[in-house]
Amino acid sequence: MPDKLNKQEISMLREELEMLMGERTGLLKIVGAAAVLVANTDGRHLPAEAAEAAEMLSTLVNELPEETLRDALESVHAEAGPGDLGNP
Repeated sequence: MPDKLNKQEISMLREELEMLMGERTGLLKIVGAAAVLVANTDGRHLPAEAAEAAEMLSTLVNELPEETLRDALESVHAEAGPGDLGNP
């Protein structure tokens, strides 16, 4: 019986992991699109409320680990330019 429970637990964990990986893929696409939007937006031409939101979005994108940002950009087929990922 413990062997059967273990197989059930493994199956449940596998399903949960697959679900999480699917969610990660979707979130990476959102982050990638947001990063491209931030990179191509001139905040001086935005209404004040939108400029505040763009600034917050820019800060959050810039706080991401480099590898996550790279994965996000790749998910939307965008490329980072030199220095865009915090490299000198």
